[in-house]
Amino acid sequence: MSSVENVHLPIRLRLGEVAALFLRLGITGFGGPAAHIAMMHDAVVKRRKWLTDQEFLDLLGATNLIPGPNSTEMAIHIGYLRAGWPGLIVAGVSFILPAMLIVMGLAWVYMQYGTTPAAGWLLYGVKPAIIAVVALALWDLGRKALKGELTLAVGLGVAVAYFLNFSEIALLLAGGLIVMLGLNLRRTRIDRSAAILFPLTAANLGVAAAAVTTPFSLGVLFVTFLKIGSLLYGSGYVLLAFLRSEFVAGLGWLTDTQILDAIAIGQVTPGPVLTTATFIGYVLGGPPGALLATLGIFLPAFVFVAISNPFIPRLRKSPWVSGMLDGVNAASLGLMAAVTVQLGQASLVDPLTVGVGLVSFVLLASFKVNATWLVVGGALIGLATTLWR
Repeated sequence: MSSVENVHLPIRLRLGEVAALFLRLGITGFGGPAAHIAMMHDAVVKRRKWLTDQEFLDLLGATNLIPGPNSTEMAIHIGYLRAGWPGLIVAGVSFILPAMLIVMGLAWVYMQYGTTPAAGWLLYGVKPAIIAVVALALWDLGRKALKGELTLAVGLGVAVAYFLNFSEIALLLAGGLIVMLGLNLRRTRIDRSAAILFPLTAANLGVAAAAVTTPFSLGVLFVTFLKIGSLLYGSGYVLLAFLRSEFVAGLGWLTDTQILDAIAIGQVTPGPVLTTATFIGYVLGGPPGALLATLGIFLPAFVFVAISNPFIPRLRKSPWVSGMLDGVNAASLGLMAAVTVQLGQASLVDPLTVGVGLVSFVLLASFKVNATWLVVGGALIGLATTLWR
């Protein structure tokens, strides 16, 4: 890009710049994707002037058109533009690696002490804070994603269909198709036909399988996370729906409590929220499971960025692709809402946890407190509770 300074530096130096920047962001990047992207903007636009504001916004828009974690994909895009194909790999790995190592360490501690009363009460205070973080993210994203009656109807329909055991993947595809066709057919004055698409599409795309326990294998673990990474649209919190569907209802490898524990670990650590997969992989299969789960969930992001980067200008101008994205985002919000209700029932179990959840939500919404501090505060409340008792 024309705005990249010192573009003629040797590739070795540019790779060093990319690695140093994204390792630092991977270590200090608390607060989730929105915070990560703000930090990247400050680093590569304001300070280093690698990109202009418009170029940065173009990349941000492109990450919303493909599945995967937005902030990680932004890192990969920036690495590619700064240092070519080697930069694409170095940026992504540097951003993911610190969080992966931290989560593996916490997973080891969890496996050693996670079933003790102290650890249980620690997470007792963390889980309500996590529910508040997810609820506020749902509210903020909903105001942006639900752009009209059609997207609102898709979001509500997906939330209801989730409780009827429809497949999450089917619901995401159905939501994208309905809005894409509805918005574009409306321009040709035949939008009434879109009204029948939701039941037909959802029905034809299948219903989630009944819960059954499957023997654990590293191969299935890798493929499951590869599938999730290839289909995960919207906020990282939508991961909740996929994790519960695959590992609780589908494979029978985890419980709802373990899923919440994994999300809590993902929140209290810096870097991508999707390193939740690292925690789950470690719990199920030790260090090999952690590495395979991490590789599976993040590999599609590298592939999608490599494929989409040259086509960003055309993709963003297409009304059909834009409509598909709006529908997938609305469906993602519906899934988030449904799973938040389910997990809230498992987390808000007494007046104290309800109070922690409400206070956390107010602090997030009114005072913009970093989510990491809320998780730490919840952990301290849980620890104080166990000491008191």
